[in-house]
Amino acid sequence: MMASVFENFQPLAAIATTPTGAQILQPLCQTTGATLWVPNSLSTLEQVAVYKGSLKDHIASLWPNHRALVFCLAAGAAVRLIAPLLTDKSSDPAVVVVDQGGGFVISLCSGHQGGADQLTRLIASQLDSTPILTGAAADLGLPGVDVLGIPFGWYRGKGDWTRVSAVVARGEIVQVIQEAGSTLWQAHLRDGHPFYFGFPEDSATSESESISPKARIWISPTHQQFSPESDLPNVQWYPRVMWVGIGCERGTSKQLIEMAIRQTCEGYGLSENAIAGIATIDRKADEVGIVQLCQERHWPLRTFPADVLRSVTVPNPSDVVAAEVGTPSVAEAAALCGARGLKVSKLFAKRGLLAKVSKLKVEGSNLQATNLQATNLQPLLVPKQIVKSANQPGAVTVAIAQSPVEYTGRMGKLLLVGIGPGNLDQITPAAKTAISSADAVIGYSLYINLISTLRRPGQIIEALPITQETQRAKRAIELAEWGLTVAVVSSGDCGIYGMAGLVLEEL
Repeated sequence: MMASVFENFQPLAAIATTPTGAQILQPLCQTTGATLWVPNSLSTLEQVAVYKGSLKDHIASLWPNHRALVFCLAAGAAVRLIAPLLTDKSSDPAVVVVDQGGGFVISLCSGHQGGADQLTRLIASQLDSTPILTGAAADLGLPGVDVLGIPFGWYRGKGDWTRVSAVVARGEIVQVIQEAGSTLWQAHLRDGHPFYFGFPEDSATSESESISPKARIWISPTHQQFSPESDLPNVQWYPRVMWVGIGCERGTSKQLIEMAIRQTCEGYGLSENAIAGIATIDRKADEVGIVQLCQERHWPLRTFPADVLRSVTVPNPSDVVAAEVGTPSVAEAAALCGARGLKVSKLFAKRGLLAKVSKLKVEGSNLQATNLQATNLQPLLVPKQIVKSANQPGAVTVAIAQSPVEYTGRMGKLLLVGIGPGNLDQITPAAKTAISSADAVIGYSLYINLISTLRRPGQIIEALPITQETQRAKRAIELAEWGLTVAVVSSGDCGIYGMAGLVLEEL
């Protein structure tokens, strides 16, 4: 289990130059699957890799193809080793330093986007050490604005991320305009946070009239144009909520399909970064152009039989299409089916994550449904557009629908955690690491309170009363199926009078 917790940081390299450092890092490497590099003078140690030549040259060789480096040596020495290699925080690997006594773990470089802050917490849990995080967001108990959408699979767009982060660090007001995607992150902010949701002019109170934001965060599938000369720094996250319905002639090229999607998005002011996936009729499941495009862009492909598409009410049905493929709509109907095809439950709806949706059953990539004309669902963002090119054979029909919940693109995990008697000193390193790694922590309110110091900013924390064990299990499974890493907390051993049995029964 521990290796999977650290998989986001693979390939991971650890470096020690002394026997003491190697002794500290060896158990960590065995747990995480990291490679432990040592100089030739320590080559007699077991389960190590030996570098030759200078350490500086060796670090330079590791830098471009590793996602994280863990040093057990002086912080100053680590700084001098990596200084010539630093380029940008969006691409530099995470760098963490463990002191020679093993008592402290320091997030040195790429704390947010590289994940060094999170890696520091995980390593500190494993070593029973103190994590040292120097970023302003960590000090304020807030998620970094440049990482808050990562658990939900959002795409980080352009903008002045440095200036917006600086506004948060100063505790000044940041306006958040969220038009799509999960609002769970909002529900778990600490009291006194600097975020203001919506537009000041939406309220007539004297208090809101005085609100003057110093930065703005857009969370939307609509592409925003930011002026670099603006006094108000802006950034944008793109939740992956758009399902693109595609109809095309047999043999249409990938280039023409891609061009059709691009032109359609540009024409309606939408961003391709907000695309969740492609939807079409099942007879197009092997269409080479569609398959190639989905593979290149890492988009899921959902296909639906003609009888399902035929049951969907669309604004632009075609008798010609109906005669050809058995349904009057492919692109529009498939887009709507794709957008409505995510698994939905009452528990999600209660917490404001989803709009009201019809009851659907998903089987593989096909959607079986009897209520596709349910009310209160968002209409098409874009009705069908027919695109042709003089330079490309074939024709493409594109339509776009917005899902009430984003596609995360992540494989969810369920971590069943026993916290022992409740004293933090008696919680195992594996349990501490699991809790720290989770996107969401669910448990009985008393147990959640007992582990409050292990929680980190940005985590989704849901405490349910003692009689709601089944609800806890179902909620955890739903969040994991959606793509989150979920820790279900029990006292003692989670398998003995704990939640493990109930969660497995529900599964």
